[in-house]
Amino acid sequence: MKLHEYQSKQMFEEFGVPIPRGRVAMTAQEARSIAEELGGRVVIKSQVLVGGRGKAGGIRLVDSPEEAEEVATQILGMTIKGLPVRRVLVDEAANIETEIYLGITNDRAERCPVMIASAEGGVEIEEVARTHPDKIVRVWIDPLLGSREYQARYLAATIELPRDHWRDFLLIAQGLFNAFTENDATLAEINPLVITADGRLLALDGKVVLDDNALFRHTDLAELRDLDEEQPEERDARKYGLSYVKLDGNIGCMVNGAGLAMATMDVIHLFGGKPANFLDIGGGASAEKVAAAIKIILRDPSVEAMLFNIFGGITRGDEVARGILSALEATPTDIPMVIRLVGTNEEEGRQLLTDANFETAPSLAEAAKRAIELSKGDQ
Repeated sequence: MKLHEYQSKQMFEEFGVPIPRGRVAMTAQEARSIAEELGGRVVIKSQVLVGGRGKAGGIRLVDSPEEAEEVATQILGMTIKGLPVRRVLVDEAANIETEIYLGITNDRAERCPVMIASAEGGVEIEEVARTHPDKIVRVWIDPLLGSREYQARYLAATIELPRDHWRDFLLIAQGLFNAFTENDATLAEINPLVITADGRLLALDGKVVLDDNALFRHTDLAELRDLDEEQPEERDARKYGLSYVKLDGNIGCMVNGAGLAMATMDVIHLFGGKPANFLDIGGGASAEKVAAAIKIILRDPSVEAMLFNIFGGITRGDEVARGILSALEATPTDIPMVIRLVGTNEEEGRQLLTDANFETAPSLAEAAKRAIELSKGDQ
């Protein structure tokens, strides 16, 4: 779950990370009022959960409340990467001397958090990693010990941060780590963390991604989810306990089990096809859940064929079959489908599908090949 910039920075502030003065505005008139409170010279920043806001014209520096109202009107009418801008953050403008990057994420290979810093702030860290990997410094943090002061000192020294800023940097690094761990985040980054003309360190931008699986421990954070920023399919998938990710292919996939879903997509790629989604219905899926999954897949206009790959362990094959038939009764479609069904009650499930004239396949390889053929119109 991604947080908006203003939400991320509010979280940082709670842990002692300094941020600019500012507030969120829903209208241009509110933006003008906030700009007046902040002295006139402010930054108007679109609040959408995508990158590249500045390049799209969604971040603008203005010099007066009147200009703030005018620019806010323009930005609030924008769409950035398909997402409409419904709110803007009005921040006090800072006189920037230096921009650096500071972030924390999980290193799965090392199985611990990693804190990353770079003297090349203000740009995408992925681009820095690609073009100037020597500009990135990392320290790995033992989860039992937590962030240690010497690690932040090492980062500060390696990115050649002026020594008179080390004390503030150490406090910011510790605050960022605390925000990361105490909120069960998978990413917390400040980009840029700036040194201002008057010698302050400020988090001008912030990004936090929370672990969805830990939100039951953070009901207050779960309420921050911006449903307007999500695809309707993702909202419905979460409602039914489904794991769904939209992809750019044309073969819809419904599988039970994350590992099996990944293997299914790999096999589709192996034979020259492209999956349209990742969708895991999980173990013990009911007919209602299966029906919901099919409806979600069929909403995607790029889907030209569907592949079902069900291994019945906890999940019963006949329940899955009934869910498929129920969904297609409620949502008729002419999209061709191939079903591979093995495991618990597989014979009952196959019989239900055969009686309804569905095409089944004995193996995943054969099912994938046939789905690819059908997606190309080979009946």
